[in-house]
Amino acid sequence: MQLYNTLSAKERAELIAQAGKERLTISFYKYAKIENPEIFRDHLFLTWDTLDVLGRIYVAHEGINAQLSVPADNFNLFKNHLDSISFLENVRLNIAIEHDNFSFLKLKVKVRDKIVADGLNDETFDVTNKGIHVEAEQFNELMDDPNVILVDMRNHYESEIGHFKNAMTPDVDTFRESLDIIEADLKDHKEDKKLVMYCTGGIRCEKASAYYKHKGFKNVYQLEGGIINYVRQVQAKGLENKFIGKNFVFDERRSERISGDVIAHCHQCGEPADLHTNCANEACHLLFIQCDACKEKMENCCSTHCQEIIHLPYQEQKALRKGQGNSNDIFNKGRAGHLPYKKDLRNIFENFKTTNSKV
Repeated sequence: MQLYNTLSAKERAELIAQAGKERLTISFYKYAKIENPEIFRDHLFLTWDTLDVLGRIYVAHEGINAQLSVPADNFNLFKNHLDSISFLENVRLNIAIEHDNFSFLKLKVKVRDKIVADGLNDETFDVTNKGIHVEAEQFNELMDDPNVILVDMRNHYESEIGHFKNAMTPDVDTFRESLDIIEADLKDHKEDKKLVMYCTGGIRCEKASAYYKHKGFKNVYQLEGGIINYVRQVQAKGLENKFIGKNFVFDERRSERISGDVIAHCHQCGEPADLHTNCANEACHLLFIQCDACKEKMENCCSTHCQEIIHLPYQEQKALRKGQGNSNDIFNKGRAGHLPYKKDLRNIFENFKTTNSKV
């Protein structure tokens, strides 16, 4: 039984280009009790591989979290397969705002302890006691409510390039880090304010809303379907778009432009820019924001040190990477002292708490 990709990312990209067919980038999640994630994983891989589905899918006892692309020609077959699975029938599919046939180049279905790394002990609270789900129109109304505290549940490198107006954007690296920080900072407003949260597609808020209700927050709301669904509703219904900048996405596209505003800056020169890139030095691979001028000057590197390394013979570069592995230690997200214009979101978060009249 083959549960792995036989083609490299480069080979797959060439086949996609040759095919010349449109692919749809889709994300969805569902919290549900899965007795045997391993068997479910195998079933998904074997079925979706025949449909030319590519993407990153996490399966756990608590459910599924999927980000993938599927040929438009196979979408109905893909949807029929989802509907054949009891807990995925009619699941909401977030279809990308900006399409890119190369958003994913491999199919990876992995079994995890959790579909989102939240660090929570689900046995200690009722995960089904979630906040109130709101659609785009009501979400816009809530943002105009002076008794609302709007919180971005994403990480610093996501909110840096785009967020909702007047939202609190904690300077955190991980979702699990944000949970306790937000609770501590808003502890005096558990009863007198409405806590309204949003994230990319809704999955992080799904767990966070139940957690905050458990922690004593009386009025908890979450944006249904996240930013992706919000933008589609705004466009379909002609509503005011209150999201500024770009929406960070976890595939080869890295982001979708939602408004024409460029709210971030190049981490190297400080000029307006909002395109993330990974350092060309594979031993570094740092994710950071780089403008076109710096990209050309620095050859897609985050530092002169890395720039020197990429010109070494391949075997020397490989030797320098030896022992580092592919751990998260070399996949940092904009955390580097040599980037002089890295936006300090922690100060913004603190300033919001002390100056915004809503809090």
